[in-house]
Amino acid sequence: MSALAQAQAGEARHRRLTISHAAIKRGALWLLTAVSGFALIEPSPYEFVFLVALLVYALTGIRFSQKLLPMMTLLLIYNIGGVISLVPWMDDPASVRFTAVSVYLMLTALFFAAIMTEDPLGRLETLRKGYLFAAWCAGLAAVLGYFDVGGLSGVFTYASRASGTFKDPNVLGPFLVVPLIYLLHAVLTGRIGLAKGFLLMSVPLLALFLSFSRGAWGNLVASTLLMTGLTFLTSTSTAQRARIVFLTLVSLVLVVVLLLIALSFEPIRSVFEIRASLDQSYDQGVTGRFGNQLRSIPMLLELPNGFGPLRFRWFFPEDPHNVYINAFASYGWLGGFAYLALTAATCIAGWRVAFRRAPWQGHAIVLWSVLFVTILQGVQIDTDHWRHFYLLLGLIWGLAALPSPAASDQRSLRTTT
Repeated sequence: MSALAQAQAGEARHRRLTISHAAIKRGALWLLTAVSGFALIEPSPYEFVFLVALLVYALTGIRFSQKLLPMMTLLLIYNIGGVISLVPWMDDPASVRFTAVSVYLMLTALFFAAIMTEDPLGRLETLRKGYLFAAWCAGLAAVLGYFDVGGLSGVFTYASRASGTFKDPNVLGPFLVVPLIYLLHAVLTGRIGLAKGFLLMSVPLLALFLSFSRGAWGNLVASTLLMTGLTFLTSTSTAQRARIVFLTLVSLVLVVVLLLIALSFEPIRSVFEIRASLDQSYDQGVTGRFGNQLRSIPMLLELPNGFGPLRFRWFFPEDPHNVYINAFASYGWLGGFAYLALTAATCIAGWRVAFRRAPWQGHAIVLWSVLFVTILQGVQIDTDHWRHFYLLLGLIWGLAALPSPAASDQRSLRTTT
């Protein structure tokens, strides 16, 4: 009896230790996404917390699936191309910093992919909660700054647009799309009520609108449509499909009403009319944004190493605002083709995981809806240094590398028999 009691006590201690490790890991993930919205300074808190999270997982155990090798290989080649293109410009601190950030973001994507090998559902929920916290902090700062509460407009706005805890409204807006789509998905699937869902969406949604980022508006609309369509198609219940249709219509009406209320204020309406126009002066003509992109292609076809990191602006008035052209301009042919291959491989993996029956399918639908739209959005903005892009990239690959629950059950059954 004494030996049995000792064995049970040892097992209980081991169980407590395991729970403690799991709690520490989840806590590190929550903190990592919770600080992801604070990007006014560089290095940001996210960089420091990522090192802490990486250390926690390295000490308590992290595995890397062989199915992640395509992503790892393509990201590595992409960054090797960037390093090669950097060689002539090693004396430029800005170019060196740009390349170093690219390598660092590659590591974050690999980290997020690797942590999905264990406790994926629990870790996804933790990341979701941390992200929502970050969205509220960034969104609240943006709203307070836009309305100059406490004289905060000088800190949390940029050119009459809400930027919150980001330097650029065009980065704040897309950052807020992920939690908004998560909340809308929870409403459509009945996890939370409509009133609670819109209450939680209120501040991030208002902040996204006040960022006056056309890309963010389009990202939100397209991600919403894709998420709603995927949720409807993958639903196994007629009642749930009816709920999705009904709540989608109700949500649409509420958004239109809120938009009309917002536009009743002259300062908001005047900026909205300017930003909502697709006919922007800086986009037009041979020397406009899209004209510069087209003129750069023949030049890049003659330069295997591209222009060099951040050198596009040396040939043209501004950055390319196209992540695919920037891949060839800043990372050379090697990096450019690797990025195109990574994009294609990610699309294959993403569509597969979105339709795979699994406990985390809802998460996969939300993450892939935003990531796919962000991939498309890359034709009009540089997304290669967005932290949340690499978060989404890593998570989608991590989920795609997981075996289906049915396959896992069959293997377990064969092992026990």
